[in-house]
Amino acid sequence: MAENGAVSAKKSGGVGKGESLRQFRQEPQYEAVRRGVEDEGFPVSTACRALHVSRAGYYQWRSGEAGIRVTENQRIAGLVGEIHRESPDKGYRRIRDDLDKYYHAPVNDKRALRICRSLGIQSAVKYAPRGCTRSAASPKHLAENILNRRFYADRPNEKWLTDVTEFHYYVGPTMHKLYLSAILDLCDRRIVSFAIRDANDTALVHNTLDQALETNPGVHPMLHSDRGCAYTTQIFHDKLTAAGITQSMSRVGKCTDNGPMEGFWGILKRERYYGRRFTSRAALVCMIREYITYYNFRRLQRGLGVRTPMEVHDCLLAA
Repeated sequence: MAENGAVSAKKSGGVGKGESLRQFRQEPQYEAVRRGVEDEGFPVSTACRALHVSRAGYYQWRSGEAGIRVTENQRIAGLVGEIHRESPDKGYRRIRDDLDKYYHAPVNDKRALRICRSLGIQSAVKYAPRGCTRSAASPKHLAENILNRRFYADRPNEKWLTDVTEFHYYVGPTMHKLYLSAILDLCDRRIVSFAIRDANDTALVHNTLDQALETNPGVHPMLHSDRGCAYTTQIFHDKLTAAGITQSMSRVGKCTDNGPMEGFWGILKRERYYGRRFTSRAALVCMIREYITYYNFRRLQRGLGVRTPMEVHDCLLAA
């Protein structure tokens, strides 16, 4: 019966998609059956029944005639493991996109999911938000919500979002705070500019804006923010007016009015910050700088047609 099973599989040209992945997942059990039969003298049927695998599948694996697809699954699993070791935060969708883009191994989502499950790989869990930024106690200037959750733009430098987020690092038992300010372009989702300081003050957001205008001369976008104290000063409003920038602000207590910017903070922290303990300011700053470069130039986004923000940016500028 064993020989007949192997011959019939060989005649049919191998095994189907489901069977090939099942054999790939059950390879450790097949190896255990082989050791039990050869070293301990157990009957094949008893060993297979104890390990919940079929005799036909074991004999097919043992004969080496499992088929091309099993071998291909093993090759893809090796690439998946390599991607996971480099970026443990990635789930099966991002792994599938990386396989296609960077490893020239196109597979569909279902196959990538099955292989990830067989290897015990899953994406990092997103932490629940803890609340929204409070409005300034005595704002000098407030703007209407002109953006009004229209989170799209036809061209780069048409609509910018900005915000500040907080990080922690430790020197011994003492916790220190670090603040990151960034501007995100709604068209290509790139980070236009960012600044890092030890204090959440006006200089932080001014540096971010100055850097954005310096690297994108002559632009006059809409700039949307929350109602934090740094954005409601008269000095900041005057800087925007002098640069020909239209100011827009979220409504009170409505974090979703600045959704894509909040989403970027969540992506950054989930992929590189949560679950880690930074023991120096330099290490935390290095992580932030490296991640923003990775996000702009290497991190594929399905919302951008499985491209990076800078690929979309360069394509639109060339057009």
